[in-house]
Amino acid sequence: MNSVSHDSQNAATRALNLRFLVDYPREAARKLEEMPAREVAELFATLSAHLIVPVWQHLASDVEQAVFECLPDELAGQVLSELEPVLSAALLARLPPGGRARHLALLNPQVGREIEALMCYEPDSAGALMDPRFIAFQDDLSVYSALARLRRAKRQGLREIYLVKDDRTLQGRIEIQDLALADTQQLLGPLVLPPAAVVLDTAPRDEVIERFRNDAISELPVVDFAGKLLGVIRQSALVSALRQESSAPIQTMVGVSKEERALSKASFAVAKRLPWLQINLLTAFLAAAVVGLFEDTIAKFTALAVLMPVVAGQSGNAGAQALSVTVRGLLLREISLHNWPRIVFKEVSAGLVNGVAIAVTTSLGVYVWSRSLGLVWVIASSMVISMVVAGAAGALVPIALRRLGQDPAQCSSIVLTTVTDVTGFGSFLGIATLFSRLL
Repeated sequence: MNSVSHDSQNAATRALNLRFLVDYPREAARKLEEMPAREVAELFATLSAHLIVPVWQHLASDVEQAVFECLPDELAGQVLSELEPVLSAALLARLPPGGRARHLALLNPQVGREIEALMCYEPDSAGALMDPRFIAFQDDLSVYSALARLRRAKRQGLREIYLVKDDRTLQGRIEIQDLALADTQQLLGPLVLPPAAVVLDTAPRDEVIERFRNDAISELPVVDFAGKLLGVIRQSALVSALRQESSAPIQTMVGVSKEERALSKASFAVAKRLPWLQINLLTAFLAAAVVGLFEDTIAKFTALAVLMPVVAGQSGNAGAQALSVTVRGLLLREISLHNWPRIVFKEVSAGLVNGVAIAVTTSLGVYVWSRSLGLVWVIASSMVISMVVAGAAGALVPIALRRLGQDPAQCSSIVLTTVTDVTGFGSFLGIATLFSRLL
């Protein structure tokens, strides 16, 4: 009887703990941070990944790393797959290289490649200089709990700690001296100071050096486009960057590098540009071939030849707008390949609204010029179709190229120009052919 009662109590306790984790993930994370990492990992091992992730997102970075290293490999892989790719990349970046590679191998290849890409930074960027291992707290934590966590972490040489919000955006900093002298029951919130300086993870090395010189700081927090704290650049890394700057070869100042500069040689420029110009020529022939399919229609209705560039030009501009926003988002890590449905939906919606608005204006102009309702219908419908397709292509082309391992900033425009020209000419002339009786 006692055994049955004891089992019932254990079952009730597990049910209550599970309900607490599900309904109050933030509060549950605060409680878990007070427990040894191995005990937290043992608790998580009894749960599925989709129940763990809501709590996991509220764990402090140092606790998150310690717990993750204690998880079974299968569960660790499931957690990485369930988390947002940006959070998974930040977590893996704090692991030793060997552990990082081992956990990446557990993932679906496509997911693994996306996370690995998010961990890669240009050699001269702030992200490459930062140390992703940092200690951050939330403002509702007591001084006593913060000091206890610092003792467990045994991190040497800390001069300040950082406060973050629930979504891990940087809130401020607290100097270690102020933390040590504060009343142990006080909350961290009143002790917070604004960051002396911050820098984006994609910022170039020159900007990092400039911040270090101007602000007289010993540490520089690194954030992403949304303000989430990703790491800290230590003074030693900054000094090393200064040395690299002063010892950089003189030829980099006049453009002798892997990338073309204003002072590069003409032969260098030709070598970089000519292959893409040849590809662009082939795509131009493709667009011309589409026009050639409707040669009889154009010969019959010469007004079409006048209006063709209008449709292609507007769709090209609409596609370029979507392309520039998407490429910028990829380069600044505002978006990942995981977000492509949302991005495409946004650009298609914008293309539809803009297409209708431009079609109305175009229709008025064409009617005044031609007095043909049939021609108005043809150009209005083709304008809407081509601008919707252009918006979708402007978003999809750079994302697809990034997924294929290509540089979207270098080759997206050529692919996009082909899509918009073919779509613009094809839709305009195709609709004109179908409704030739109305012209």
